[in-house]
Amino acid sequence: MANSKAADSKREQFRRYLEKSGVMDTLTKVLVALYEEPEKPNCALDFLKHHLGAAAAPENPEVEALRLEVAEAKEKYEAVLEENKRLKAKLAQYEPPQEEKRGE
Repeated sequence: MANSKAADSKREQFRRYLEKSGVMDTLTKVLVALYEEPEKPNCALDFLKHHLGAAAAPENPEVEALRLEVAEAKEKYEAVLEENKRLKAKLAQYEPPQEEKRGE
């Protein structure tokens, strides 16, 4: 009987730990999403892994660095496009119109 109470106490402590750390909430959300899925997936475990991985994965510093790199590359790309547009306009001033080129 004492052994049973000790086990119950440990289970209760573990349950509180899971609730405090957000595990219970996250699992509940993923299970509700699976329940509400109109077409149940062939492999429920894969569904859970996919949704838990997306919800619970901490941000990897490498991922953040790559996001910054992509943002910088986009800025450079936009600047190059703008410069290209400006240079094309400048070049058009020195080129003869298309009709004159055909007549030559």
